[in-house]
Amino acid sequence: MRIVFFGSSHGLPEPGRKCTSTLLEVGSNRYIIDMGTQAIEQLVDRNMPVESVKAVFITHMHGDHTNGLLSFMDLCSWAYKKADPIMCLPGDVEKTKKAIADWLACTGNKLKPYEFRQVHEGEIFDDGVIRVTAYRTEHTDCAYAFLVEAEGKRVLFGGDLRYGNHAADFPKEVLDSPLDLAICESSHIKATEYLPLFKGNKNLKKLCFNHHASRCWGSMVDAKAELAEDMEVIFAADGLEIGV
Repeated sequence: MRIVFFGSSHGLPEPGRKCTSTLLEVGSNRYIIDMGTQAIEQLVDRNMPVESVKAVFITHMHGDHTNGLLSFMDLCSWAYKKADPIMCLPGDVEKTKKAIADWLACTGNKLKPYEFRQVHEGEIFDDGVIRVTAYRTEHTDCAYAFLVEAEGKRVLFGGDLRYGNHAADFPKEVLDSPLDLAICESSHIKATEYLPLFKGNKNLKKLCFNHHASRCWGSMVDAKAELAEDMEVIFAADGLEIGV
Protein backbone atom coordinates (compact mmCIF):
# COMPACT_ATOMS: atom_id res chain seq x y z
CA MET A 1 0.00 0.00 0.00
CA ARG A 2 1.35 3.41 -0.99
CA ILE A 3 0.01 6.83 0.00
CA VAL A 4 0.77 10.02 -1.94
CA PHE A 5 -0.23 13.47 -0.72
CA PHE A 6 -1.54 15.53 -3.63
CA GLY A 7 -2.37 18.37 -1.23
CA SER A 8 -1.53 18.77 2.45
CA SER A 9 -2.68 22.28 3.28
CA HIS A 10 -5.61 23.36 5.46
CA GLY A 11 -8.65 25.43 4.41
CA LEU A 12 -6.48 27.62 2.16
CA PRO A 13 -3.59 26.81 -0.16
CA GLU A 14 -0.17 27.98 0.98
CA PRO A 15 2.98 28.54 -1.09
CA GLY A 16 4.01 25.14 -2.41
CA ARG A 17 1.05 23.41 -0.74
CA LYS A 18 -2.38 22.69 -2.20
CA CYS A 19 -5.59 21.89 -0.35
CA THR A 20 -6.31 18.41 0.95
CA SER A 21 -6.23 15.41 -1.39
CA THR A 22 -4.59 12.04 -0.86
CA LEU A 23 -3.98 9.14 -3.22
CA LEU A 24 -4.06 5.54 -2.01
CA GLU A 25 -2.41 2.96 -4.26
CA VAL A 26 -2.87 -0.79 -3.80
CA GLY A 27 -1.33 -2.81 -6.60
CA SER A 28 -2.55 -1.30 -9.88
CA ASN A 29 -5.68 0.14 -8.25
CA ARG A 30 -5.85 3.72 -7.06
CA TYR A 31 -8.28 5.52 -4.78
CA ILE A 32 -8.53 9.20 -3.85
CA ILE A 33 -9.55 10.51 -0.44
CA ASP A 34 -10.78 14.12 -0.72
CA MET A 35 -10.24 16.40 -3.70
CA GLY A 36 -9.39 19.87 -2.52
CA THR A 37 -7.07 20.23 -5.50
CA GLN A 38 -7.03 19.21 -9.17
CA ALA A 39 -6.50 15.48 -8.82
CA ILE A 40 -6.45 14.75 -12.54
CA GLU A 41 -3.54 17.14 -13.02
CA GLN A 42 -1.72 15.34 -10.22
CA LEU A 43 -2.35 11.95 -11.86
CA VAL A 44 -1.20 13.18 -15.27
CA ASP A 45 1.95 14.74 -13.80
CA ARG A 46 2.84 11.31 -12.36
CA ASN A 47 1.92 9.35 -15.51
CA MET A 48 -0.80 7.53 -13.59
CA PRO A 49 -3.74 6.43 -15.76
CA VAL A 50 -6.93 8.22 -14.75
CA GLU A 51 -8.70 4.93 -15.49
CA SER A 52 -6.83 3.31 -12.59
CA VAL A 53 -8.86 5.33 -10.05
CA LYS A 54 -11.49 2.92 -8.77
CA ALA A 55 -13.22 5.10 -6.19
CA VAL A 56 -13.27 8.57 -4.67
CA PHE A 57 -14.07 9.11 -0.98
CA ILE A 58 -15.02 12.53 0.39
CA THR A 59 -14.81 13.09 4.16
CA HIS A 60 -17.06 16.19 4.06
CA MET A 61 -18.22 18.72 1.52
CA HIS A 62 -16.16 21.79 2.44
CA GLY A 63 -14.46 23.35 -0.57
CA ASP A 64 -10.93 22.62 0.58
CA HIS A 65 -11.87 18.92 0.32
CA THR A 66 -14.06 19.07 -2.83
CA ASN A 67 -12.99 21.92 -5.15
CA GLY A 68 -11.25 19.49 -7.48
CA LEU A 69 -14.24 17.14 -7.64
CA LEU A 70 -16.13 19.07 -10.32
CA SER A 71 -13.22 19.17 -12.75
CA PHE A 72 -12.49 15.48 -12.11
CA MET A 73 -16.04 14.46 -12.97
CA ASP A 74 -16.11 16.85 -15.92
CA LEU A 75 -12.96 15.45 -17.53
CA CYS A 76 -13.95 11.84 -16.85
CA SER A 77 -17.29 12.55 -18.56
CA TRP A 78 -15.78 13.49 -21.92
CA ALA A 79 -11.99 13.03 -22.08
CA TYR A 80 -11.24 10.01 -19.90
CA LYS A 81 -14.36 8.07 -20.77
CA LYS A 82 -12.95 4.71 -19.67
CA ALA A 83 -12.49 6.04 -16.15
CA ASP A 84 -15.44 4.94 -14.04
CA PRO A 85 -14.71 5.52 -10.35
CA ILE A 86 -17.38 4.97 -7.71
CA MET A 87 -18.14 8.29 -6.04
CA CYS A 88 -18.63 7.98 -2.26
CA LEU A 89 -20.02 11.27 -0.97
CA PRO A 90 -21.48 12.40 2.36
CA GLY A 91 -24.76 14.24 2.73
CA ASP A 92 -27.46 14.63 0.10
CA VAL A 93 -25.94 12.77 -2.82
CA GLU A 94 -28.82 13.51 -5.21
CA LYS A 95 -28.53 17.23 -4.51
CA THR A 96 -24.77 17.15 -5.14
CA LYS A 97 -25.21 15.07 -8.29
CA LYS A 98 -27.77 17.55 -9.66
CA ALA A 99 -25.54 20.52 -8.87
CA ILE A 100 -22.62 18.95 -10.75
CA ALA A 101 -24.83 17.94 -13.69
CA ASP A 102 -26.28 21.46 -13.90
CA TRP A 103 -22.82 23.04 -13.94
CA LEU A 104 -21.55 20.65 -16.61
CA ALA A 105 -24.62 21.49 -18.68
CA CYS A 106 -23.54 25.14 -18.53
CA THR A 107 -20.25 24.13 -20.14
CA GLY A 108 -21.95 22.05 -22.81
CA ASN A 109 -20.95 18.77 -21.21
CA LYS A 110 -23.14 16.00 -19.81
CA LEU A 111 -22.48 14.14 -16.59
CA LYS A 112 -21.96 10.48 -17.36
CA PRO A 113 -23.73 7.87 -15.21
CA TYR A 114 -21.27 7.46 -12.36
CA GLU A 115 -22.18 5.15 -9.51
CA PHE A 116 -22.84 7.37 -6.51
CA ARG A 117 -22.86 6.02 -2.96
CA GLN A 118 -23.84 7.90 0.15
CA VAL A 119 -21.31 7.74 2.96
CA HIS A 120 -22.77 6.51 6.25
CA GLU A 121 -21.41 5.08 9.46
CA GLY A 122 -20.06 1.55 9.09
CA GLU A 123 -18.64 -0.28 6.11
CA ILE A 124 -19.19 1.68 2.89
CA PHE A 125 -16.92 -0.02 0.36
CA ASP A 126 -15.30 -3.38 -0.32
CA ASP A 127 -14.08 -4.22 -3.81
CA GLY A 128 -11.94 -7.16 -2.73
CA VAL A 129 -8.85 -4.93 -2.78
CA ILE A 130 -9.66 -2.42 -0.05
CA ARG A 131 -12.34 -2.23 2.60
CA VAL A 132 -13.45 1.16 3.89
CA THR A 133 -15.30 1.81 7.14
CA ALA A 134 -16.63 5.29 7.93
CA TYR A 135 -16.71 6.86 11.40
CA ARG A 136 -18.82 9.93 12.06
CA THR A 137 -17.08 13.09 13.19
CA GLU A 138 -18.64 16.41 14.14
CA HIS A 139 -16.66 18.85 12.01
CA THR A 140 -19.88 19.47 10.03
CA ASP A 141 -23.40 18.07 10.07
CA CYS A 142 -22.15 15.27 7.84
CA ALA A 143 -18.42 14.52 8.19
CA TYR A 144 -16.48 11.28 8.45
CA ALA A 145 -13.14 9.63 9.09
CA PHE A 146 -12.23 6.57 6.98
CA LEU A 147 -10.50 3.39 8.08
CA VAL A 148 -8.96 1.64 5.08
CA GLU A 149 -7.93 -2.01 5.30
CA ALA A 150 -5.83 -3.60 2.54
CA GLU A 151 -2.98 -6.07 2.22
CA GLY A 152 -3.26 -6.89 5.90
CA LYS A 153 -2.71 -3.22 6.86
CA ARG A 154 -4.97 -0.68 8.56
CA VAL A 155 -4.76 3.05 7.81
CA LEU A 156 -6.96 5.81 9.24
CA PHE A 157 -7.73 8.93 7.23
CA GLY A 158 -8.98 11.08 10.08
CA GLY A 159 -10.71 13.86 8.14
CA ASP A 160 -11.44 17.08 10.00
CA LEU A 161 -12.53 17.16 13.63
CA ARG A 162 -14.93 19.50 15.37
CA TYR A 163 -14.12 22.91 16.75
CA GLY A 164 -13.57 22.65 20.51
CA ASN A 165 -13.05 19.49 22.59
CA HIS A 166 -11.25 18.14 19.56
CA ALA A 167 -9.74 14.91 20.80
CA ALA A 168 -13.15 13.65 21.92
CA ASP A 169 -14.16 13.61 18.22
CA PHE A 170 -11.40 11.18 17.20
CA PRO A 171 -12.67 7.60 16.51
CA LYS A 172 -10.84 6.04 19.44
CA GLU A 173 -12.09 2.53 18.70
CA VAL A 174 -9.68 2.23 15.77
CA LEU A 175 -6.85 2.23 18.31
CA ASP A 176 -8.12 -0.95 19.98
CA SER A 177 -6.36 -3.01 17.28
CA PRO A 178 -2.99 -2.53 15.54
CA LEU A 179 -3.12 0.55 13.33
CA ASP A 180 -0.27 0.90 10.83
CA LEU A 181 -0.80 4.59 10.12
CA ALA A 182 -3.05 7.41 11.34
CA ILE A 183 -3.27 10.52 9.14
CA CYS A 184 -4.57 13.28 11.41
CA GLU A 185 -5.45 16.89 10.75
CA SER A 186 -3.68 19.51 12.82
CA SER A 187 -5.45 22.71 11.82
CA HIS A 188 -8.68 22.68 13.85
CA ILE A 189 -6.88 20.78 16.59
CA LYS A 190 -3.40 21.39 17.97
CA ALA A 191 -1.17 18.41 17.39
CA THR A 192 -0.39 18.26 21.10
CA GLU A 193 -4.10 17.68 21.86
CA TYR A 194 -3.70 14.16 20.47
CA LEU A 195 -1.14 13.24 23.12
CA PRO A 196 -3.61 11.75 25.64
CA LEU A 197 -4.82 9.42 22.89
CA PHE A 198 -1.53 8.42 21.31
CA LYS A 199 1.19 8.60 23.94
CA GLY A 200 1.97 5.13 25.22
CA ASN A 201 -0.43 3.47 22.77
CA LYS A 202 1.36 0.40 21.42
CA ASN A 203 -1.17 -0.24 18.66
CA LEU A 204 -0.36 2.89 16.63
CA LYS A 205 2.81 2.38 14.60
CA LYS A 206 3.07 5.60 12.59
CA LEU A 207 1.44 9.02 12.77
CA CYS A 208 1.25 11.64 10.04
CA PHE A 209 0.08 15.19 10.70
CA ASN A 210 -1.78 16.53 7.67
CA HIS A 211 -4.12 19.42 6.77
CA HIS A 212 -1.94 21.90 8.64
CA ALA A 213 -1.15 25.59 8.39
CA SER A 214 2.20 27.28 8.96
CA ARG A 215 0.93 28.42 12.37
CA CYS A 216 0.55 24.73 13.40
CA TRP A 217 4.23 23.89 13.03
CA GLY A 218 5.26 24.54 16.63
CA SER A 219 2.59 22.26 18.07
CA MET A 220 3.48 19.55 15.56
CA VAL A 221 7.16 19.70 16.54
CA ASP A 222 6.23 19.51 20.23
CA ALA A 223 3.95 16.51 19.63
CA LYS A 224 6.62 14.70 17.63
CA ALA A 225 9.12 15.15 20.46
CA GLU A 226 6.63 13.82 23.02
CA LEU A 227 5.79 10.76 20.90
CA ALA A 228 9.32 9.95 19.74
CA GLU A 229 9.62 6.89 22.01
CA ASP A 230 6.21 5.51 21.03
CA MET A 231 5.98 5.81 17.24
CA GLU A 232 7.31 7.40 14.08
CA VAL A 233 5.82 10.86 13.48
CA ILE A 234 5.98 12.58 10.10
CA PHE A 235 4.58 15.80 8.66
CA ALA A 236 2.65 15.69 5.39
CA ALA A 237 3.86 17.77 2.46
CA ASP A 238 2.71 17.90 -1.14
CA GLY A 239 4.31 15.04 -3.03
CA LEU A 240 5.23 13.08 0.10
CA GLU A 241 4.93 9.32 -0.40
CA ILE A 242 4.49 6.83 2.43
CA GLY A 243 4.74 3.06 2.09
CA VAL A 244 2.66 1.02 4.51
